[in-house]
Amino acid sequence: MKDQNPSDILESNESKVQPEHTSFLDSEGCGCDAHACSTHEPAPSRFDWKVYWKAALSFVLLALGIGFDFTEVNWFEGPFRFLWYVLAYGLVAYEVIGPAARSLVKGSIFNEFFLMTIATFGAFYLGEYAEGVAVMLFYTIGEHVQALAVRRSKNSIKDLIDARPDTAFVKRNGVFTAVDPKQVRVGETIQVKAGEKVVLDGELQSGPAEFNTAALTGESLPRVFDQGSKVLSGMINLSSLVELKVSSRFEDSTLSRILYLVEEAGSRKATTQKFISKFAKIYTPIVVLLALGLLLFPILFVSEYVFQDWLYRSLVFLVISCPCALVISIPLGYFGGLGAGAQNGILFKGANYLDVLAKVETVVFDKTGTLTEARLKVSDVFPKSFGDTDIALLNRVVALEKTSNHPVAQAIVAHFGQGDSTVDLLNVREHAGMGLTASTENETLFVGNLALLDKHNIQYPKELQDHQSTLIAIAYGGEFRGYVSLEDKIKSEATSMISQLKDLGIKNLLMLSGDRKMVVDSVAKELGLNGYFGELLPEDKLRKLEELKSKTSKLAFVGDGINDAPALALADVGIAMGGMGSDAAIEIADVVLQDDKLIKIPLAIKIGRKTRQIVWQNIGLAFGVKALVMVLGGMGMASLWEAVFADVGVALLAILNAVRIQKHFGR
Repeated sequence: MKDQNPSDILESNESKVQPEHTSFLDSEGCGCDAHACSTHEPAPSRFDWKVYWKAALSFVLLALGIGFDFTEVNWFEGPFRFLWYVLAYGLVAYEVIGPAARSLVKGSIFNEFFLMTIATFGAFYLGEYAEGVAVMLFYTIGEHVQALAVRRSKNSIKDLIDARPDTAFVKRNGVFTAVDPKQVRVGETIQVKAGEKVVLDGELQSGPAEFNTAALTGESLPRVFDQGSKVLSGMINLSSLVELKVSSRFEDSTLSRILYLVEEAGSRKATTQKFISKFAKIYTPIVVLLALGLLLFPILFVSEYVFQDWLYRSLVFLVISCPCALVISIPLGYFGGLGAGAQNGILFKGANYLDVLAKVETVVFDKTGTLTEARLKVSDVFPKSFGDTDIALLNRVVALEKTSNHPVAQAIVAHFGQGDSTVDLLNVREHAGMGLTASTENETLFVGNLALLDKHNIQYPKELQDHQSTLIAIAYGGEFRGYVSLEDKIKSEATSMISQLKDLGIKNLLMLSGDRKMVVDSVAKELGLNGYFGELLPEDKLRKLEELKSKTSKLAFVGDGINDAPALALADVGIAMGGMGSDAAIEIADVVLQDDKLIKIPLAIKIGRKTRQIVWQNIGLAFGVKALVMVLGGMGMASLWEAVFADVGVALLAILNAVRIQKHFGR
């Protein structure tokens, strides 16, 4: 690990420039953040019929009205028929007319809201009430459906905060008492029991002691801290009872600051502007001016100009030009991609992330738990005949390791088995950060790292110092007898995944990790990555990711732990392991691999690219058909029936085209 003080790094992050606020519609439409503006309904964390009942009722009224019109029911006529459709229209129209009116007040009229408003008013003027209602209803449904996919991730920050420890045992009047961590003052002493998470940053008063730092660094092996060392909140005590002198308030603790980083990174992520809003800046003024020109220009050259006839043509032209088919075809394509992902165990938290994945050029990976299994396993034994030629020594080693709950000891016992239960060991002692010793048959058994042998002046081959994996040396009778090598193995499908990403043309494949550089270097070389960065704390990862992000078009980050949460939030698209990943990573991520299979990463990119292809096909289809019918309408050769056909026909074709995505990637 680096010698830099983690708290100093965290403090440096607070001085960063405040994140920009990106409006939902920029200068178009409402002109505010749709998730914060008081004029919008709150987005629920799960499906809520209270949000959709108006659209549902409008649909029922529209369907009944069309049925009554078709069957020519006597009582369904006149003012009653008009009010019926007005009610169906009003249930959904306020979501469009409201933003149109607000933008009009601001002097911005050329947006899809304004176009749809005047088009539907025109439909009502012409007596085609059903068409006016359908336009508004289709748009509203499209908006609700697209918004539904991203609402699950709205409580990410709240869930992370709830995961923090809510009790600290602080020493007051000579007694340790459970209190709210927010009430603990700097300089007070807190107690952390074995297996508990550290709730506040502090200096270790009793030591040495071992801590699991994976939540902060991603490092698979525990770390030993000596007395006086800085221990950070979020670490887990693996030793016996320890005491810490608090050095930071609860709100300034490392775990709380990580949450701040997540919140900041999430707010810096640019909001993907809807295609229809961008297009409306050009499309809307053009069709409005064309409709106006169609009404007025013929006065100059038509000898028998009839205002009502040309008004009818211009309004038909405007109704045909309404982009409701586009509004339907675009989300249909994206939700075909969302469905394909769901079928393959890939959760996309928003349609926009499909679009981002399609354009990804750089993929950055966390190491532990993402590219590796996060489980230590014996990879090598020296000498090879150790278990065969010296069974007695092997049984002593296993018996000694069974006395410890250390991950290394557990891995060795799992590999060699339970051994001989009759082995008698005396003076068993655990040396924090080094290993175990015991006496048997008047000799001392040493099982630990090279530092343990150095401490007792036991000679061993010097080349072992350059060993790239975790090495546990064995000495007995004052002599080096062999070693056991352990590794956090690379996932079996990692190599294939990297190869497929390269085949997809991904330019940069990098790794960020809190683990030792020697270990990270070994993993990067074995997988064929373009580069790596080791010994990184969460804020180091975030800073490095910001640097990488500035050098590429679109960047994806793949991680699994709470330490990866800020990076997952900052990346253009964050991908988390859904099986073994932490709740924090899963909630913050934009894409979740529900079964942890790395091979799903290239599949997710393929789905994103296919979805983007289908969406643009739908857009082209909608434009083509509408352009044709608009020309016919302007020439007086198309009526509102053709307008309805253009909308419904394009929507139907878009549905069939979108279904192809799920069929293409069906399981």
